[in-house]
Amino acid sequence: MKLVDRAWSLDNTFDFRGQKVRFGVLGEGAPLVLLHGTPFSSVVWRRIVPHLTRHHRVYYFDLLGYGQSDKKSGQDVSLAVQNQVFTALLDHWDLDLPHVVGHDFGGTTALRTHLLDGRDYRSLTLIDPVALSPHGSALVQTARRHEEALNELPGYIHEAILRAYIAGAVHRRLSDQEMNRYLEPWLGDQGQAAFYRQIAQMDDRHTDEIQNRYSDIRCPVTILWGEQDSWIPVARGQTLASRISGANFQVVPEASHLVPEDAPEAVVATVLDFVARVAGRDSVRAATRPC
Repeated sequence: MKLVDRAWSLDNTFDFRGQKVRFGVLGEGAPLVLLHGTPFSSVVWRRIVPHLTRHHRVYYFDLLGYGQSDKKSGQDVSLAVQNQVFTALLDHWDLDLPHVVGHDFGGTTALRTHLLDGRDYRSLTLIDPVALSPHGSALVQTARRHEEALNELPGYIHEAILRAYIAGAVHRRLSDQEMNRYLEPWLGDQGQAAFYRQIAQMDDRHTDEIQNRYSDIRCPVTILWGEQDSWIPVARGQTLASRISGANFQVVPEASHLVPEDAPEAVVATVLDFVARVAGRDSVRAATRPC
């Protein structure tokens, strides 16, 4: 499959409690929402969205404090607020039963929105989500303890740390252009502070709140996991799948944590196949209901 790499822009703005959340909408058909993770942005979907829009109206956005969305001193960008952002966006978009795809913290946000805020999905595809406690790399643990000191690092040292951190999420080597897409939101004084802010606010309590409720999930679930994921090993994905009734678990070879970057074709194929099968089951059920 030849994938399209194009300039990425988010042309719409949503006001969340005085803070701007940037989003995009493309295509026609059944609604499908994409949620990115950390330390990334909606740019992870840039080679995936064009294929999904052939069949769906696709919604994508930058989490609060990430990408093109607002970054402010003292801002709450934790998982505790991201599900509130997503809930508000679903209302803004007037979506009741969208298909939802979430990677990393995006998957966690989708789970929290479903289980804590009572929002229903037609289907849920999770890609290497942060769904079980404890979680957090050595960098995360350090940033939690030393956020202010890290904010004072010279820019070139911060960029070197950021490059190494992002490179650790992919199985293949990113080109300079690809790496720069991920670096850009986190550079400069504002970006550097925002990067360590979101890491310092990571807390196991946000997964503790939901990880014993996965048996309560009310929609079909498929889980994709990078075989070479060194951030969250495959075994954790298998444990997660065992807690969700009927969940389909698939391992993606030659992919690390950032599966949408390593294997976008696997994401496209899985999502389109999964949502088509869900739609087919829904049609059969509707046709066999008594009058």
